[in-house]
Amino acid sequence: MQNRIMITGAGSGLGREIALRWAREGWQLALADVNEAGLRETLALVRAAGGEGFVQRCDVRDYSQLTALAQACEEKFGGIDVIVNNAGVASGGFFAELSLEDWDWQIAVNLMGVVKGCKAFLPQLERSKGRIINVASMAALMQGPGMSNYNVAKAGVLALSESLLVEMRQLEVAVHCVCPSFFQTNLLDSFRGPNPAMKAQVGKLLEGSPISAADIADYIHQQVAAGEFLILPHEAGRQAWQLKRQAPERLYDEMAEMAVKMRAKAQTR
Repeated sequence: MQNRIMITGAGSGLGREIALRWAREGWQLALADVNEAGLRETLALVRAAGGEGFVQRCDVRDYSQLTALAQACEEKFGGIDVIVNNAGVASGGFFAELSLEDWDWQIAVNLMGVVKGCKAFLPQLERSKGRIINVASMAALMQGPGMSNYNVAKAGVLALSESLLVEMRQLEVAVHCVCPSFFQTNLLDSFRGPNPAMKAQVGKLLEGSPISAADIADYIHQQVAAGEFLILPHEAGRQAWQLKRQAPERLYDEMAEMAVKMRAKAQTR
């Protein structure tokens, strides 16, 4: 293993913390994001932490930008060992309120961005016997109310990861899927939805999280080393997933009650 890693969405939040966690092990990092100023900050922090690498602006909706990034990794590093498909955007709104444009945007970034990342880097990963780390969300497993387009995109990332897990085993490419719950991040900067009240509610959940992006990056590093496929960093998330598997109807009842409360809150604003 030559310790070469590519991370999308590396300009801030979880992407930056993953970069710093791997940088502390002395890895070479290819850092991608649409936020170029954030990328430059991340690279400076990566160098201070003991890593090295380069930055490249990349919009994951554009496959040609991802193939250009893969080419840059080939030229600068001679290939890649690990890719982290982390770039993502937030979204919310009840199904009746969401436009088809809201759906297209969410699927284009959060699902197809991961598909394209895997596709662009697969030849290098097959050669290096590397690994794919796809960042989904607990929304992939729990499908809470008021975020159906986000739920569907993230569930798609999980389904893609499961498909790759079984297809890539023979090729010795490892696959992991990370499903964090809400955590302290700047995800709301990208939030898009028809209802401002929904953004405020999501903001409260993010602020109230007991776990930081750095904590999650640490947990991912540990679980990847242990060979875990499904990585659930939040204790509450692990408990909720267990409940859903044992008594799904109970969970649906709770979610339906939550939807009623969310609608009532939205109407009082």
